[in-house]
Amino acid sequence: MAIAESGQSSASSPLVTQLHGWVTTVDHKRIGIMYILMSFFFMVVGGIEALLIRMQLWVPDNTLIGPDTFNQLFTMHGTTMIFFVVMPMLTGIANYLVPLMIGCRDVAFPRLNALGFWLSLFGGCILYTCYFTGDALYGLGSAPDVGWFAYAPLTSPAYARGGAVDYWILGTSVSGVGALTFAVNLVATILTMRAPGMKLNQVPLFVWMMLIDAWLILVAFPPLTAAQIMLILDRYAGAHFFDPQSGGSALLWQHLFWFFGHPEVYIMVLPAFGIISEIIPVFSRKVIFGYASMAAATAAIGLISLGVWAHHMFTVGLDDRLDAYFSAASFLIAIPTGIKVFNWTATLYGGRLQMRTPMLFALGFLSMFLIGGLTGIMLATVPVDWQVSDSYFLVAHFHYVLFGGSLFALMGGCYYWFPKATGKMLSEKLGLWHFWLLFIGFNLLFGPMHISGILGMPRRVYTYQAGQGWEFWNQVSTVGAFIMGFGILFFFINIAVSLRSGKKAGDDPWDAWTLEWATSSPPPSYNFEQILAVRSRRPLWDLKHPEDPDWKYE
Repeated sequence: MAIAESGQSSASSPLVTQLHGWVTTVDHKRIGIMYILMSFFFMVVGGIEALLIRMQLWVPDNTLIGPDTFNQLFTMHGTTMIFFVVMPMLTGIANYLVPLMIGCRDVAFPRLNALGFWLSLFGGCILYTCYFTGDALYGLGSAPDVGWFAYAPLTSPAYARGGAVDYWILGTSVSGVGALTFAVNLVATILTMRAPGMKLNQVPLFVWMMLIDAWLILVAFPPLTAAQIMLILDRYAGAHFFDPQSGGSALLWQHLFWFFGHPEVYIMVLPAFGIISEIIPVFSRKVIFGYASMAAATAAIGLISLGVWAHHMFTVGLDDRLDAYFSAASFLIAIPTGIKVFNWTATLYGGRLQMRTPMLFALGFLSMFLIGGLTGIMLATVPVDWQVSDSYFLVAHFHYVLFGGSLFALMGGCYYWFPKATGKMLSEKLGLWHFWLLFIGFNLLFGPMHISGILGMPRRVYTYQAGQGWEFWNQVSTVGAFIMGFGILFFFINIAVSLRSGKKAGDDPWDAWTLEWATSSPPPSYNFEQILAVRSRRPLWDLKHPEDPDWKYE
């Protein structure tokens, strides 16, 4: 994305000067774009790992990939997609948009913002260095093989020899510190730097959801970092926090990890909720239905998500009363989530729908997230969870939530705000190819996993015997994976073609209502020539329609 910090001046500078400008920038927009580019890079890497996994499972008793390599692939794929694809993409979009949406010139701590990006990128580099030095004294070319959850005692020196697991610990913990700096910055920016007159109950819903998201990061990431420090002490200092043979507890790791891991699901999904809450009203030509209830539901989701972590641990043998509590709490979170789905649907109802690419991705998100949510309710039921835990049913569920529910929305956001960031429109034709290939491939890939899981196929197995009824469903999934891969390819082609010869966007190509569309495309380094005063939730509507402003009715 050839975004100029101050318009044309940098575009005409020598390449080295431009690169230096990007590397040393503290502009929130450039940092946001670098986060997104980082996400795209790791998306390709994680996608290739996923394709290799699916190729291995194409037929029974396949020997394409050995068991050790398979274990490394699903560990690296899961870690990459969680920490280095979805997190950087949502961080990048928020970095770019939040200051523009609240009408300020930059984030509260620009240098801290830059530090956060470089820590995140450095974390990814540390993780993948393991492929060159992972086994340390035992040889080259190894990667962690303990899953993205790194359960004890698999991570103990007895089972994880060499240095590969250390790269996982260091890489994810460094990127976690980067996420914390982002969260601190975002909270300070939203609470203290809003445009004159903009009350907290007037900020765009995307900003609301990023505010709750940032608080969740501040609460959820420190326990993971603490657990990782304890794990390092176990591995190298003779501590035994997670060693049952010496008085430690393997379950302690699971508690600490999932206290981070379950809110992390909502950390990745709440920005998606925010993006959808911006796209649907604009392409329905209606005000969002139930702004206050959407904001309140977000806060409720954030609060409840901190108290449901052990529903990932129903099968470890917790006390029945704990199982009952965590099951009930998991059901409870469906209420605020249902309010959101109801409000989006009510906004669509009776609207003048414009089926452009961002809207298609928004509708795709709604349907995919609904399926993921319904299977989530099934898994919150303890007896059902006992039956399908650690099967492919679970793999299908969390991909419908995290890919269908998060990446679909993030893709929609890319199409929606690409014109603002570049001054060019993405191709609608290529966008349609991208959407339909992704939508069809996604459902072919993950839909059959519900069936193979119910038929008893465990997750993380590198091969299986013939005659168990799993072959057909695995082959459908593999075909779907390659269709999805072509869909992603169309997305990158679209970006390249549009940057080179895309239609000029203008300042407000969607006739939207929030403040980011009140400045030029791309915005200047100082964002706004003049800071605008705000009197309603749709300040740009007020400017365009002074005869019928929203502030008269709010």
